[in-house]
Amino acid sequence: MNTHDESNGPSPVQEQVTLRGPAELADALPYLLGFHPTDSVVMVALHGPRGRFGGRLRLGIPRSPQEWQPVADQLADGLVTGSEKRGRRPEGIIVFLCQDPGQGETPADVMERLRPFAQHLRTACGARDVPVPEALCISDGRFFSYCCPDARCCPPDGNPLALPGTSVMAAAAAYAGIQVRGSLQEMEARLAPRQPPRAATQERALDEAAGALVPKILAGTDREQVGQETLDAARRLVRRIGRTPQAPGWAEADAADDELVTDEEAALVLLGLQDRTTRDRAAEWMEGPSTGPVLRLWRALARRCVGPYAEYAAAPLTLAGWVAWSTGDEPGARVALGRALALDPDYVFARLLHQACNEGLDPEALRHCLRRERSNRLTAGKPSAQRDRPASPGPPGARQDPPAGTARPGTPAGRGRPRRRSGQRGTRTGR
Repeated sequence: MNTHDESNGPSPVQEQVTLRGPAELADALPYLLGFHPTDSVVMVALHGPRGRFGGRLRLGIPRSPQEWQPVADQLADGLVTGSEKRGRRPEGIIVFLCQDPGQGETPADVMERLRPFAQHLRTACGARDVPVPEALCISDGRFFSYCCPDARCCPPDGNPLALPGTSVMAAAAAYAGIQVRGSLQEMEARLAPRQPPRAATQERALDEAAGALVPKILAGTDREQVGQETLDAARRLVRRIGRTPQAPGWAEADAADDELVTDEEAALVLLGLQDRTTRDRAAEWMEGPSTGPVLRLWRALARRCVGPYAEYAAAPLTLAGWVAWSTGDEPGARVALGRALALDPDYVFARLLHQACNEGLDPEALRHCLRRERSNRLTAGKPSAQRDRPASPGPPGARQDPPAGTARPGTPAGRGRPRRRSGQRGTRTGR
């Protein structure tokens, strides 16, 4: 499978919208997910006699046709079981296959090539007594129906999608203040590592930071000091980014943020975030006016995890997903958390957040836990005259946190100490 990104959460558009026919279903898909899916299979549960949208699931289309049948079984079972856990078994499932043509292909070629996968999905749903009233292929701005036999409304060369912003779903989304955040490919590109030649200087900085910091973390005696230095450096970067207005456009904004963080600063914070306790304290920066700069920092750090340090991105990606989810950006959260899990499927904090986000849980429960942890820690670490000072929910000023120690039970789960990675220089660590 190509991605970990799954969604069983509620639709971002809550108003009642009636969709009629394959054309309006195809136009509605980006608004159901919050982005334009690329190279994806999407399944949406239907409930009640009017076919109300329920849970949904997205996965990268497997490259090998030999994987299609087992993947179809897993997807159908996952969506039906997930819907039952949420309280209601679906009465139907809509299937979307989204893939642009390869070299020498037409959209109609894509539709025919994916037809067996569509049939596997329909059969898998039917085996669970859930019909598929519509299965669509969307390719290069056109849509095709696998279920409609009428060539008058669903011709062999497909139908063009509606112009952006002109569909009934687009009108409802605009009324509700919902925006489509571009394509999945564009969202993932914001989190991708630097490319040569700039990657080389970042890798050297990571090598040097690993040689200096990893022995301190592994020895334990200086681990608290490293954690405190990491958080202090991250706070300085958040303040620096916060003083700089965000440039218009994703590419321009990300490039400007990258210029605000030196290779050495990025390496210091990335190495420190591989310690679970330090990462958990950084997770407390999830609300208030500083969340914008905090999210920009975590994304920028994820882009600095180059070469053999690719897995180090699991920590900033998870933090980015957590801040995005906490501030209401569920599509952005799923993309960041899905990428973290693609890099490290065993990253427990990302797995738990991903599951909670997909199940439509309220992030306030975790926010409350982190506030309480921070308040208890500050109360225990300050003189009595300072204990009545309220704790800031966002990044505090320098050195308001006590030194990092062993993670308490109840904090976000994850691995503790960095681990050495086989086949690489001894100064490099895992997370």
